[in-house]
This record gives sequence, structure tokens and C-alpha cells, in this order.
Amino acid sequence: MKLNSGFDKGAIQDFKKKLKGTFFLEVKEDDSADEYRHVQFLGFFEGREVIYDAILYTLRFQHELELYELAEHEAAKHFPNYKRLQYQEDENGNLAALDSDEEAIGLYMAEVILELQEEEVVKVKEHVEVDTNVDFGVGLSVGLHREAITDRIIEDFISAFNSGSLKLDDTLYTFHQEEEESSQ
Repeated sequence: MKLNSGFDKGAIQDFKKKLKGTFFLEVKEDDSADEYRHVQFLGFFEGREVIYDAILYTLRFQHELELYELAEHEAAKHFPNYKRLQYQEDENGNLAALDSDEEAIGLYMAEVILELQEEEVVKVKEHVEVDTNVDFGVGLSVGLHREAITDRIIEDFISAFNSGSLKLDDTLYTFHQEEEESSQ
């Protein structure tokens, strides 16, 4: 493995100053949601101090992404002129209407997703994937069976990960989209 600037002692000292006693720093260029967070934190990798660059997400989020990817794959096979759906905003900031081909692709993908959910094709479990082929530090991709990725969950993960006491749930999970209630 080639060491990058995430292993650099100067970069680590600067990072420690930015932490100001907290466990992690949020990566600001990402739009974080309840189910997905991009953070950086300090730890050790193969005996060397390093800055970890971690994406933490809920298993529900991962499940939905995998369903969408499978539906895209099926749509590409089904439609000879398939093009990935690109949602555009109009001048008022609202989503612009899709053209008829895009609408047909979207409807087909929705049907595929519902079918995949019904058949419980996609199953996910907690995991930590380590990526040493990144430009900065060591990358982590972390799927957790939680309702949301909160600051507390991130702190607990970092503590357990850094102490070597992290226990992951090996249970395979599948999720179904919940019907949204219409507001009256």
C-alpha cells in the first residue's frame, strides 16, 4: 500500500487541531441526510496513525440503492434506447417533467423495484469495507442497522472501531417501502 497524505504527521496534527476534542469532522461538501453521513476521524491502520475517510449509512439506505441499481440494470436491458434518468429543475426550483421515454423508463423501474422488494431479492447486513486505494487516508464504507446515522451512533462506531471491539450484526435484512399517508 502506498502511503498518502492522510498518513502525514503534519496533516494529522492539523486535523487534531480542527477536531477540538470531538470524535469526528463532517465532510461539508456532501449533503448529509439522516441515513447517510460522510465523516473523517483519527485511528490507526497497520500500526500507523491515519485519518479515516468514512461513509456511514443505514442498511435501509443501502437496500434502496441496491434496488435502484438492479432496476436500472433491468431498464437498460428492456429499453433499447435506455438513458439514465436525469432529473432537472425548472426556473422555480421544481422538478421538470420527464419526457415520454424517461417517464416510461421511470414507471418500468418502479415496477421492477416493487417486484424485487416483494420477492426479497436484495438482502443486506452490517459491514465495514476498508479501501486503501483512496487519495487521502483510509476509506471506510460502513453499513449499520440503525434508523438514522446520528452523531452519537458515529461516536459509538468510532470508539468501537478504534478499540477493536466493534461487533457487527450478521443478520441479512430486507426492507419494504412504507406507504406514505396522504396529508389532509
